[in-house]
Amino acid sequence: MFDEEVYRKLFVEESRENHENIVTNLLALENGEDQQTAIDEIFRSAHTLKGMSASMGFDAMEHLCHSMEDVFSLIRSGQREVTVPLTDLLLTCTDTIEGMLDAIEAGEAPSDEQSESLVRELRAFTEEDDIPGEQDGPKEAAAAEPRVEGDGRPLYTLSVAVDPSCTMKDVRAMLLLQNLEEIGTILSTTPSRELVEDGKFDGSFEILIESEAGEDALRTVASGPEISLLGLSTPSAPPLQAKSETRKIEPAPEPQAGAPSPQVHKAAKSEKSREIKNIRVDIQRLDRMMNLVEDLVINRGRLEQIAKKHGIKEFDEALSMVGRSVSDLQNLMMGIRMMPLERIFNRLPRVVRDVANHDGKEVEFIIEGGETELDRSMMDGLSDPLLHIIRNGVNHGIELPEVREANGKPRKGTLRLTARRDKDNVIIEIEDDGGGIDPERLREKAVGKGIMTPEAAAAATREDLVNLLFEPGFSTADEITDISGRGVGLDVVKKTIESLKGTIKIESEVGKGTMFELVLPPTMAIIDVMMVHINGGRCAIPISNVVEVAQIKSEAIHRIGNTEAILLRDQILPMHRLEDMFGRAPKSDTLVVLQNNGKKCCIVVDTVDGQQEVVVKPLSRLAGNCRGISGITIPGDGDVVPVLDVNTMV
Repeated sequence: MFDEEVYRKLFVEESRENHENIVTNLLALENGEDQQTAIDEIFRSAHTLKGMSASMGFDAMEHLCHSMEDVFSLIRSGQREVTVPLTDLLLTCTDTIEGMLDAIEAGEAPSDEQSESLVRELRAFTEEDDIPGEQDGPKEAAAAEPRVEGDGRPLYTLSVAVDPSCTMKDVRAMLLLQNLEEIGTILSTTPSRELVEDGKFDGSFEILIESEAGEDALRTVASGPEISLLGLSTPSAPPLQAKSETRKIEPAPEPQAGAPSPQVHKAAKSEKSREIKNIRVDIQRLDRMMNLVEDLVINRGRLEQIAKKHGIKEFDEALSMVGRSVSDLQNLMMGIRMMPLERIFNRLPRVVRDVANHDGKEVEFIIEGGETELDRSMMDGLSDPLLHIIRNGVNHGIELPEVREANGKPRKGTLRLTARRDKDNVIIEIEDDGGGIDPERLREKAVGKGIMTPEAAAAATREDLVNLLFEPGFSTADEITDISGRGVGLDVVKKTIESLKGTIKIESEVGKGTMFELVLPPTMAIIDVMMVHINGGRCAIPISNVVEVAQIKSEAIHRIGNTEAILLRDQILPMHRLEDMFGRAPKSDTLVVLQNNGKKCCIVVDTVDGQQEVVVKPLSRLAGNCRGISGITIPGDGDVVPVLDVNTMV
């Protein structure tokens, strides 16, 4: 289901960052530098290391990190003081962790021989009433308030509650925490994160998060289906002096003549020479770099027009070299932005498990093609649609074990999630071997809800009936639960996929199962378009939607009600003149045939200017959404050109 070597490499890279952060802040703590920030950083890195090692099955590292986390928790709450012997012990633990990471990187299993003795020492420390060297100063029992200043990033406390009717509050809480981690760093939760993600809380919990996104962004993320934001506050920082009193750093004792220094074993520790092969870059920097590349693409088009106009040989040659460099830079930048779909696929097995347990079903969940890459700008928008479809596949699609057995099927159902590249698109399929979608049931529901007249329902094709599932408020569920039956979900899924310039369709057979197919462009930033003129105005059409350019014959045009259609190659295609956008144009005999999701239409244009690579920018929030327009582009001459949204036409 996944490439173990890829996960091992990713684990080592991220773990080394957390390990180095612990060591750096331990030394800062020992030197008395900004102690509260240092202990918060240490605690966060140790907690992350513990969770990552547990997920990878490295139990020895998990147990060691867990014991270290217990110590750091006591220090942060003021119940224990930092002493030189304790610092020595913790640094020895980090040395052991580094050795474990070296073993993991080499493909070996980390040994737990040394970690077991360290775990015992750490546990003994947490169970002591008094620690040697600390008798001369009373400990503060109260936990210190977190500092707001820190490294310049503000802290917020969120109080949230899960809807009491939600029977899968663990999944809802887990998704909320994952979404918050996209815009900040979660320092702690009350109750603990483990209890929250296991559903062991009374419906409400608090989250301490460090974020630069601002209150509005936090409110938006923390408010959604089955989640209520009860409060948002910014904790105040207590006086620094009060914090320093709870953490006394003892100077190292002077060694006796001829005796080794207690730090000798660390100084003598062999330094490893390790080449830095991977770096992490803030996503905002990548976005800025992408904007600069897009500017280069636009200006390259402008220079090409100037070169064509003046016909200077030397200029053409220089521009050709610059153009190749810009193309290489553009391809490299697009590659950096691409991320494997497994980043969101791997969140779904837990959802399948919990929904199946809730419904009393047995489901085998298979993931294939997680290495398929997609632009990171599209990943966030894809997460919720996949979640909806996966939950529906288990809840609606897979039958109960007894029902499957009675129908001659295995008790355990199969849900398969696959991804692959097909030419210029990424195709994601979610397929189950459940009961399928009964078109007759859809026909009855459509008439009962007043969506269709009995006559229209009787004449509706199977495809028409299945597409009713994408209508707002349409549901086939007989009872409302926290998983299904509220009439929301698939209509939102379709709108979200279309906002990503993708398409979605359903194929189903009664008794055999259902398949959802999502077709997405790998990126939305830079695309090939066909430039056309309509009534003197210019617009761009994505090449992926263009089938052909044809000439109109007046005898082939027919009127059907208030619309026009044309007979072209034995097909009757709807014909649009786009007069609402560009005004009434003089008669033209040029057609551009468009296709989307297997359906075709055509638009009338004055002229076709040819193919061009352009940067597509979304419409401004001030402008709002405009039906038929997916964005704008600025070609070399500096004009603002709309990009047609073929999804809304076909």
